[in-house]
Amino acid sequence: MRTLIVQSNRALGEIWRGHLVRLGAEVSMAQDSFDAIAQIEETQFDAIVLDLMLEDGNALSVADMACFRQPEANVIFVTNTTFFSDGSIFAHSGNARALVQSGTPPKDLAQIVYHYGSVPSRADEVPSSLAVD
Repeated sequence: MRTLIVQSNRALGEIWRGHLVRLGAEVSMAQDSFDAIAQIEETQFDAIVLDLMLEDGNALSVADMACFRQPEANVIFVTNTTFFSDGSIFAHSGNARALVQSGTPPKDLAQIVYHYGSVPSRADEVPSSLAVD
């Protein structure tokens, strides 16, 4: 599972990275939207952990680029605010799968990312083991 963490706070991103690596993920990091978009253009990701409150750039532009370039990549938004707590983030980002608080225990966040990063994002992609003849 390839994962991109987009987090301005490098120390927090490294903590998240450590938990994902322990689950077997290959993790890339970006601290701003510009680096994140460049990585999305070059590398396929299964999951993107995206802080809504980036210090440099705009998280929604990262989500838009991910939706355009990699619609199968599941985006897990992380925030330390109540903005979008009404669930409207799912109307703004076509591949948004979750919105969690930045204070979520890193082990729990890693499990959420692992879940969404290891399953198809589109309903029409049913694993062959579940397909009905």
